[in-house]
Amino acid sequence: MFEEKWLTVNDCKVRVRRGGSGPTLLYLHGANGAAKVPAFLESFTAHFDVWVPEHPGFGESDAPDWLENIHDLAYFYSDFLHQLGLSKVHVIGSSIGGWLAMEMAIREPQRFSSMVLIGCAGIRLEGTPPGDTFQWDPATAVRNTFVDDKMVAFALSHPLEPATAQKNRRTVERLAFEPRLHDPMLHKWLHRIQCPVQLAWGDQDKIMPLAYGHAFAKLIPQSQLVVYPNCGHLPQMEQATEFAASSLKFMREVQPS
Repeated sequence: MFEEKWLTVNDCKVRVRRGGSGPTLLYLHGANGAAKVPAFLESFTAHFDVWVPEHPGFGESDAPDWLENIHDLAYFYSDFLHQLGLSKVHVIGSSIGGWLAMEMAIREPQRFSSMVLIGCAGIRLEGTPPGDTFQWDPATAVRNTFVDDKMVAFALSHPLEPATAQKNRRTVERLAFEPRLHDPMLHKWLHRIQCPVQLAWGDQDKIMPLAYGHAFAKLIPQSQLVVYPNCGHLPQMEQATEFAASSLKFMREVQPS
């Protein structure tokens, strides 16, 4: 069970859901927000104290004027964790949330115990552009997110509230429109990530192609790439059982430093 609470960090009020007990696990959502706690996280509450915030600018959280790029969000979460006194944090970051996790870890490498990065943005490969999500209508975005037709049908029949979708999209534009879905400097500093990292990728990801998973595996020192077959951009949804088993095993085997 997750309980909802509201936290104010530097005059920015954010919605947070929290459940479970154990070492801290922070879930950083992607472009679609976290209107609901992702179902796969329920299995983690038996082993971790799971925190699921809605980023500034998403969902019901405040949309502060100072939020201009991914770096602002990384520094916000640095203050967030400092205010709560959280260290040795495990992180699961999805898509933009994975990019955010890396930006946080290169700034404060000592704060994190492990990371699972799902189809994450953040770098650019010459000749292999990411899917241009800013050019897609909502239906096209859904079809390019999932491989499973049942997942596509469910997502199309359960859209976000229009106001929430618009707010989320505007924030994603602030974070990742230009340069498109990457930080030109990030690749130079990924060696600073000190914790073990599992890269989780769908073999048919049309948003961040699998080539990005292989590239990150070369750039991040203690990293391993797990590829999920017959899967698109969100293995935590499309291959939920396999993803939860793999990522939970990975994080539980990490010894706090």
